[in-house]
Amino acid sequence: MESIWVVLTVVFGIALLILLIKVILMKKAAREIREKLPEKLKGDTNTLIDISSADKDMRALAADLNTQLAVLRREQLRYTQGDAELKTAVTNISHDLRTPLTAICGYLDIIKKEEKSEKLSGYLDIIEDRAVLMKQLTEELFRYSVIVSGNEEHYTEEVTVNSVLEDSIMGYYAALCERGIEPSVRITEKQIVRNLNRADLSRVFANIIGNALKYSDGDLGISLDDDGVITFWNTASALDGIDVGRLFERFYTVESARNSTGLGLSIARSLVERMGGIITADYSVNILCIKITFANE
Repeated sequence: MESIWVVLTVVFGIALLILLIKVILMKKAAREIREKLPEKLKGDTNTLIDISSADKDMRALAADLNTQLAVLRREQLRYTQGDAELKTAVTNISHDLRTPLTAICGYLDIIKKEEKSEKLSGYLDIIEDRAVLMKQLTEELFRYSVIVSGNEEHYTEEVTVNSVLEDSIMGYYAALCERGIEPSVRITEKQIVRNLNRADLSRVFANIIGNALKYSDGDLGISLDDDGVITFWNTASALDGIDVGRLFERFYTVESARNSTGLGLSIARSLVERMGGIITADYSVNILCIKITFANE
């Protein structure tokens, strides 16, 4: 009887040892997959996930992951190629439109100096307004294409954010007053200095204030606090949570936005991120709030 128990104990011990070895090898294979998967996801490589385990289930898992990685790489390639083609198309279209629009505006100026009836003058004023608007939209397209292409020279310097913000507000003050918007401005007396590109920062502020001209119900608040956080807020009842979640997407507009390419805030985000900053949008109780922060290096 004792010999039977000894045999059973030995068999059980061997089985337990085999099982333990199998578990160790499977854990090793899982670690290998865990370590290699992020590398394959981030890297532009066609190499496969290879594991040392001979376990058929773990090898099947690795094979399935390799199949999905191949699909993902193909989709990434399609996206990259499509994005590059879109950027090229935007650049070409905006460039091709600029020349004829400039010529149209030039000839309109010449015609307006000629003798004409009051009715014809009215028609010419309408044509001029539309041509100027088209020129502005085309310039915005061209500006966006230059930014996303990465061909634009980019340099930074110590910039006093207070003064750039004040200049931007003054530049839009007349347009805001025409809309009946009296901006509420709170700018700290503390000098907020950051290493930024002055022209890009001015463009960011201009685009955000311009956005308020399109969406605001009649108010605009602007602040710069002691920590350097820049905040723009306005009542925008025409928006909703979905609109706000997509405001920074290129070419996205809402029905209440007229005469817009949908690039203003997309350009602002690209410029802010290029300068190492963070820009966010929040919407609550009909109030749209856009915040910008730049690291104080």
